[in-house]
Amino acid sequence: MKKSILSFALLFSAAWSNAQVSPAISSWLRNTTGTTGRHYVQGNSTPINDADLVNVQSVQYSTNWVYVTATGVPSYITGPFLDGNPSVTTSQNAIFKMSLNPTQNTGAATATSGGNIGIFINGVAMFDYRDGVAWNASTNSLCGGLPGMSPCPGGPSVTQNWNRDAVVAERIGFDCAKGHPAQGNYHHHQNPSAYKLDLSVISTVCDVYDADGLYVIDSTVHSPLIGYSYDGFPVYGAYGYKNVDGTGGIVRVKSGYQYRNITTRTTSPAGATVSSGPNVSTTYPLGYFKEDYEFITHTGQADYLDVHNGRFCVTPEYPNGIYCYFATVDANWNSAYPYLVGPTYYGNKTAVKVTSITETVTTYNPSTTELNENSTIDKINVYPNPSNDILMVQINDLLKQDLELTLIDPTGKVVAKRTIFQGSTIAYFDVSTLYKGIYFLKTNNGQVVEVQVNN
Repeated sequence: MKKSILSFALLFSAAWSNAQVSPAISSWLRNTTGTTGRHYVQGNSTPINDADLVNVQSVQYSTNWVYVTATGVPSYITGPFLDGNPSVTTSQNAIFKMSLNPTQNTGAATATSGGNIGIFINGVAMFDYRDGVAWNASTNSLCGGLPGMSPCPGGPSVTQNWNRDAVVAERIGFDCAKGHPAQGNYHHHQNPSAYKLDLSVISTVCDVYDADGLYVIDSTVHSPLIGYSYDGFPVYGAYGYKNVDGTGGIVRVKSGYQYRNITTRTTSPAGATVSSGPNVSTTYPLGYFKEDYEFITHTGQADYLDVHNGRFCVTPEYPNGIYCYFATVDANWNSAYPYLVGPTYYGNKTAVKVTSITETVTTYNPSTTELNENSTIDKINVYPNPSNDILMVQINDLLKQDLELTLIDPTGKVVAKRTIFQGSTIAYFDVSTLYKGIYFLKTNNGQVVEVQVNN
């Protein structure tokens, strides 16, 4: 079955450019309106406006490569980072060179590494599980590159026996959108949907520093394409078709990894005896280290992913099938290891950052038809409705174009305007000073929602 899907996917990939523009060219969120970033400072719930442009500035392509110029700054508000991280999100001025013809790595699997392992469609960096911290058995303490820590044995290039999982260990340092910066390079190790939108909320950072994320998880539809790995294969959100051929309905696509049944850390996931890590405890719970997980093959269960956190499958963007990674979450929508891509790549890692483009390329400019398709919004949630204080407008989708919102009173007078920027999901209206009655929320693509104000 896998061989037949692979052959079909390769044929599809080769023929795609002859039929229409590849999703690896057309899916990036291009900032054409000059929108700039915003960030919170700890102790101030009013965001600060920044000068750096958000999302992607240009997309250029050749026969084999797509070049994505991006700042690495998202349109949603970043920060604060409550673990004392002094960094703020700043422009990376990057050009990413990504393959348009990704191929399977048929040799030894290539491990993901620290730093960028892919990019999201808004140009934000994608990291794997790690944070560069591990356990030093000789000192019985954490080691690594963070302030106050001693270097790990052998230096940062040597893989330790117990390597810390950033998603678990650094949770307090993630903002509402589940991201944080490393020396200005803002990134996500995990599904980029806000903590407050999870079914079980495990961080309170959104309570004060409200923000959203790249998209909203929706269990009723196939999740959007949210990025590309450095091997050129697409990364999707948390939900997809149950079966690889696009049938079976929509399901949560599940990680093939699970917690090991251990209370002491003396063996590797493969069963080999290794230098000891700390015993499982409230300080070092299961999942604190990457080696706390083991991979289980779920034969005959197509909605479980392989050892790389992906599978061959049909998606809305790739109707003939391609290998895809998924941003895995558990039943409560909390992030599930290995989160995005990894711990190894399925394909040949070919993407690089470049300082200039040295071949003849075409600049991608979407047609009017493509722009109209991108402006369709399937679900707009307005709540609370009725409201007497704050009215929140939430897009249950990945927004590819800015959405203008206008609040109109019963006489037709415009009382307020807001914008939900591409690559974000939420806008707010303060209705506390409005008279009681029916109002109308209108979008720039012609949709209208009736709103009740109860002041």
